[in-house]
Amino acid sequence: MLLNFASSCVDFTDFYESRCNAGHQSVELDVTNPKSAAQLNKLLDYILSRRPDEFGLVPDENGWIFLKDLLQAVNEEDGRRHVRQASINEILLTLPHPCFEMAAASIRAVQRQHLPRRILAAELPKLLYTGITRKSYPVALEKGLFPTRHSHIILSGTLAMAERIAKRRDPSPIILTINIEQAQEKGAVFYHEAGNLYTADAISAGCFSGPPLPKPRPEATPKKKSNEKSEKQKTPGSFILNLPQDPVAKKERNKGKTGTWKRDKKRIRRDKQKYWSD
Repeated sequence: MLLNFASSCVDFTDFYESRCNAGHQSVELDVTNPKSAAQLNKLLDYILSRRPDEFGLVPDENGWIFLKDLLQAVNEEDGRRHVRQASINEILLTLPHPCFEMAAASIRAVQRQHLPRRILAAELPKLLYTGITRKSYPVALEKGLFPTRHSHIILSGTLAMAERIAKRRDPSPIILTINIEQAQEKGAVFYHEAGNLYTADAISAGCFSGPPLPKPRPEATPKKKSNEKSEKQKTPGSFILNLPQDPVAKKERNKGKTGTWKRDKKRIRRDKQKYWSD
């Protein structure tokens, strides 16, 4: 459902009058404060109704922009990292004529007569740039580029803007260089949005270049458990000598041990005979 707050400002006026009558003090807006709702409303009016391309934003054919994308773009500006959706709600509650309207998770300007329109690109630079996530890079190399969240692939004439847009989805994105001539030969159609921003429906594989794929890591072979480690754990701070034994010497030692009691018995018997004979 479309929420046009510019046409329903009487409801918000009644809301604040009821709060004042109940003993709540109204809050005056400090338009000189960059964090104030009035200043933020002015910035949003410029972005949504005039130059969204300067912030790496591309509205759809009806002027809608994802609210999440707008907040990320605003947060990238100096002194605007504090802006959240609550700041947008504050504008709706405190200003009688907000510059925007909202529907679901999207936002657009109320006055859109100055908003640039998408046109078929007549003149294109030789190279354009776009950014994708690291996870999608192998698939892109194999199958090409296709729109994901937006209706078109967003392209930039500068590396800086392409990286800025891509970092909204991946902190370390993959930046691709599009060869316009090769892409057009394979049927790609390019549109000019505004400034240095362009869009395309799809770009075939082989029409862009990027960094080489990282080499797959070799699978680690499981290490065999060593008996020596268990022996060391039993006697910390020492070591055990495991010398090879001579089987013949071991047999002789065992043989001597088994015959000892027999020799002792004979010796006792001889001593008894000698005693009684005396």
